[in-house]
Parts: sequence; C-alpha cells; structure tokens
Amino acid sequence: MEKLNIKRFGVAVGSTGALLYVGCILLMITVGREGTIWFFNSLLHGLDTTSIIRMDVPVWQAILGIVQTFILGWLIGALIASVYNIGLKQGNS
Repeated sequence: MEKLNIKRFGVAVGSTGALLYVGCILLMITVGREGTIWFFNSLLHGLDTTSIIRMDVPVWQAILGIVQTFILGWLIGALIASVYNIGLKQGNS
C-alpha cells in the first residue's frame, strides 16, 4: 500500500471543512432564520437549534471562521495521514 501525503491530505480535509463552512453561510443568507433552523433541526434530528442560531454574524467573524476551520481541518487531516502512515509501517514488519 502507498503512504498518504500528509500535506495533501491535510489540505483536502481543511478545504472540505472550509467549503462546508461557506455552504452554511450561503444557506443562512438564502433561506433566512426560519429556514436555517429547519435545516439544522432536520440534520441534527432531536436537537433544537433555535436558541443557538445567530444570524447577525459580522463579515470579519465569518472570514475568521473559514480560516480557523481550514487550519483545524488541515491539522486533523495531517494527523489522520500520519497515523495511517505509521500503521502502514507497523503492518509491514
């Protein structure tokens, strides 16, 4: 089996997280508060998100959230790839 490229896998996971974050922003802009609540209540079946949905997020905070999500995703992806590669080494012994 081939090793995973740690940097590429990190970028893939980070980019996916950032795209999902942007998708949430677009959802909130297009469907409004009630649509956002309905969507997340449907997604998180049994959890009422009414009290935690905040629609007045400043642009700077949304941009910072995208960046933070990418960085966290990159770190998670790099960790997953590292653990996977270590497992490959141990499996070949």
